[in-house]
Amino acid sequence: MAATAAQVAVVRERGRAADVAGVLVLGACVLWSLVSATGRDARPEGVLLAVLALSAGYACGRISGTLLPVSAAAVASLAALGLALASGPGVPGATPSGSVRPGDTGATVALLVLAAGAACCAASAARPGPGRLALRALTLAVAGSALVLGSVAGFVAAIGVLLCSLAAVWMRRRLLGLAGLALATGLAVGATWAVAEERLPEGLAVSLEGQLTPHRVHLWEDAVALAEENPVLGVGPDRFGALSPTARETFSSDGKPHSAVLQQAAEQGVPGVVLLGAAYGWLLWGLWSSPRTTAIVLTAGAGLAALAAVATVGNALSFTPVTAGAGLLAGLAAARATPAQALAAAYPTADPAAGGDPAERRD
Repeated sequence: MAATAAQVAVVRERGRAADVAGVLVLGACVLWSLVSATGRDARPEGVLLAVLALSAGYACGRISGTLLPVSAAAVASLAALGLALASGPGVPGATPSGSVRPGDTGATVALLVLAAGAACCAASAARPGPGRLALRALTLAVAGSALVLGSVAGFVAAIGVLLCSLAAVWMRRRLLGLAGLALATGLAVGATWAVAEERLPEGLAVSLEGQLTPHRVHLWEDAVALAEENPVLGVGPDRFGALSPTARETFSSDGKPHSAVLQQAAEQGVPGVVLLGAAYGWLLWGLWSSPRTTAIVLTAGAGLAALAAVATVGNALSFTPVTAGAGLLAGLAAARATPAQALAAAYPTADPAAGGDPAERRD
């Protein structure tokens, strides 16, 4: 019994370390946005709102996931799906008037990704039976809704999250799976930067530009140019639209470069990019230290990785429902468990009857 108590304490200690890291990272994001805005006609309110939405979503996910792990995730999935379906031409809550803006489509895809991720997390947390099958069917409904909305990217992303969730059942080392997801995100970021700096082979560059549209590529090029001119402080939060030639010449421009990484680089410099990566790393660390099973952890990680890929080529993170949903998904997968559940997830051999897999490991 003493050994069991000590093992559960180790799990909780890992969770506390991740929580402390999250406070420090998010606090640094807020502080740096204010530093970057000092002495300029900048507006850091967007960054502050995004951090607040992420924090609130994460806290709500932790609380609701502890009390009702399956129901909370299912409700979150239905809510995200409802927002995506109700969005039509725009995302609810994105603008006061609900007007159409470039990038709303990317936010809709992000909501579909979050809906699929939450549904798969609910299915992974549910016991085998009709309930789990119904939740898997909900994921397929999310993918079908993407086709109804005319979003092929949303369909592919939802199916990808579902396949990753099914494969996660057979994964035994969550660290390896999370590292693979982080590597995939890094490759997406690197490809975006390579396109912006015209470092790709001509044939591949032309093909990607056709998919991304020349307008988006020109915005990325402007972002890189601004980042090179102001590598430390950037030009200031929410100033890209005023300084980008492409954005100024575009009718009804939303003033965004349609890439979270490039926007951070242009508006907050290299430290802003580092902090954005640190925030993503913190979410993955929270998943690694989660007392939930590896299947739930990797399912949520797949959803966050898909969302990161969408944000790499769009401005999905500029929408409050998306940032709050990302925090909610991560919080649901990192929620506390009862001592028996925590022991089964971290040390499955100690109590096989609790639902753990004897071969499952964190490292």
